[in-house]
Amino acid sequence: MYIVIAGAGRLGRLLAERLKEDKHQVCIIERANFLCNELAENLKDVLIVQGDATNPEVLKEAKIEKADVLAATTSSDEDNIIICNLAKELFKIKRTVSRVNDPKHMLLYKHMNVDVPVDSTSIIARIIEEEASFSDVMSLLSIKRGRLSLVRVDIPKDSPIVDKRLKDIKLPPNSVLISIIREAEIIIPSGSTKILADDDVIAVTLIDNEKQLIKALIGGV
Repeated sequence: MYIVIAGAGRLGRLLAERLKEDKHQVCIIERANFLCNELAENLKDVLIVQGDATNPEVLKEAKIEKADVLAATTSSDEDNIIICNLAKELFKIKRTVSRVNDPKHMLLYKHMNVDVPVDSTSIIARIIEEEASFSDVMSLLSIKRGRLSLVRVDIPKDSPIVDKRLKDIKLPPNSVLISIIREAEIIIPSGSTKILADDDVIAVTLIDNEKQLIKALIGGV
């Protein structure tokens, strides 16, 4: 994929490094000249565009019209929303992802049709709360404007699904088990896949069904 990242702060740089390692084509847009020079020295095979990503001409220079995804990672919510809006409305980019700096602005991101607004503050808060209550479950991400929840569940030895095949496990409506992490192995499950104790299960469900899903996987919660 071709991915444009607006903002070369720590998050933007780490994201670019990860995507480059995964063999994606990456472009970074950054205002600061010194950061662009630093990126040019340290990130080879990454297109670097100096300029303001809220400017459509700068987005054109980044070949935004060819992008599969636009990720806005600046420290300004106003800029991130403008950048995502320009990408979708002016350049018809199908997928926009954005950092949310202030959780109070989450509704504005959703109103402006940012596909995946990532509120790290709320995610961290939820992790802390959930780890304090039961350490074997973690909500990883809310997607599709908050309608779906991606969760990780560590399957305990006394789970009702241990040693059962996936086809024999009753999950809540609109819930899908998408992967199993077993020691160092990642398993894409089929109906005949058996769930073992200490498996890490990644699943997607409707946000309203999250508690039902957790109960189905680990028992009474």
